[in-house]
Amino acid sequence: MYLRMAKRLLVETDKRLLWNLFYKAGWKGFQSVQKHRKRLKRGEFFPPFLYLSVINSCNLRCQGCWVDVTAKQTKIDIDALNRTVNEAKAMGNAFFGILGGEPFLHKELLDFLEGQPDAYFQVFTNGHFITDEVAKRLRTMGNVTPLISVEGTEIVSDERRGKGEVLSRTMQGIHNCLDNKVLTGVCTSICKTNIDDLLTNQWVDRLIGMGVMYCWFHVYRPMGPEPMPELSLEPDQLRRVRQFVVDTRATKPIVVIDAYHDGEGRALCPAATGFTHHVGPAGDIEPCPIIQLATESIHDDKPLKDTFNESEFLRDFRELAAGHTRGCVVLERPDMLMRLADKHGARDTTHRQTAMAELAATVPRRSQYVPGGEIPERSWAVRLAKWLAFNDFGAYTKHFKAENWVDPDAEGSKIEANKLSLPVVQAPELVSAPSSSGQSET
Repeated sequence: MYLRMAKRLLVETDKRLLWNLFYKAGWKGFQSVQKHRKRLKRGEFFPPFLYLSVINSCNLRCQGCWVDVTAKQTKIDIDALNRTVNEAKAMGNAFFGILGGEPFLHKELLDFLEGQPDAYFQVFTNGHFITDEVAKRLRTMGNVTPLISVEGTEIVSDERRGKGEVLSRTMQGIHNCLDNKVLTGVCTSICKTNIDDLLTNQWVDRLIGMGVMYCWFHVYRPMGPEPMPELSLEPDQLRRVRQFVVDTRATKPIVVIDAYHDGEGRALCPAATGFTHHVGPAGDIEPCPIIQLATESIHDDKPLKDTFNESEFLRDFRELAAGHTRGCVVLERPDMLMRLADKHGARDTTHRQTAMAELAATVPRRSQYVPGGEIPERSWAVRLAKWLAFNDFGAYTKHFKAENWVDPDAEGSKIEANKLSLPVVQAPELVSAPSSSGQSET
């Protein structure tokens, strides 16, 4: 498998782009993690990776989307983007995720990416605006990899994305990238309507045949004003996704990204471990994209270094999340997030101003944490890479207590978050009563 992957990289890629990937995202990214480790030992904090949602606008209306895509356009202008990235680079960062909305609707995006040649960017996109001309420019830049989302067959894609002819336009964007030898990935939010079509060897083989170099199967999370929990996977399906990822990594010549498990198969949350945080379209600094609450902004009149290091809200989030689950605290303990937001007076960063009400209406469910059901990596290379650069950085060793975890699937343990009625695990630092906004219904 490793020889087949090496052959693909040597034969199917632009060698300059491959070098940029290995040096900027790989070597410099590894160094940023090591600097992160050293900061933690000194009691300092700055995440080694940042995700930037550069704009809220999108041409699609996806099921379960939490972004205000229909609201008045909000975006981070190029000056603020450059300032943020430059300050992060000064801390050792080299890799940045670019999200939206649809990032390519940001008219200054390409100029911004082109103006940061010593950084590497992964752009999450539906691919509809990647024309042949755009793909040629991406190849010339050499520091960008598009991660293009495919959500199912033609019928399922139209249903999932809220418009017609979505898949054909997405596939054209993928082909435009591949025809120009741009290093390209494909991601899928796995849910009940697409798991049987895309979580298959046939789909992975098709991607390999097309020239796609990496893929990402991430699990659908029911959030936002229309969360559609009926699309969420059952516990056995979550295990099926994890097993497929592990097996594919060990048998197929394609890189499979996984951000929610270490090499031993133990669940983790990148935001809880401090591996990454998120900046929203208005510049708000949030724990992760689906938690639309913040107390700080990149527009604050202070260095970004101080903002991250001194943020009590982000620090308490990391300790709270890591102390109560190795999975997703948003899905498992929305009541905890509401208490945390109330304690710090965190502002709702959405245009719709319903973030707290949405958390209150969330029915807790199982995430990636399944005690005793861990599926270790089969690939020694993946285990080594995760041991070196992607693990919990001691967050769970320091904070996690097994008795704090509440299994959402266990009989009698359901948390009625909208009533804040289950004080099963009272974090000692969260002692104030929930605000009235946390009681409202959607």
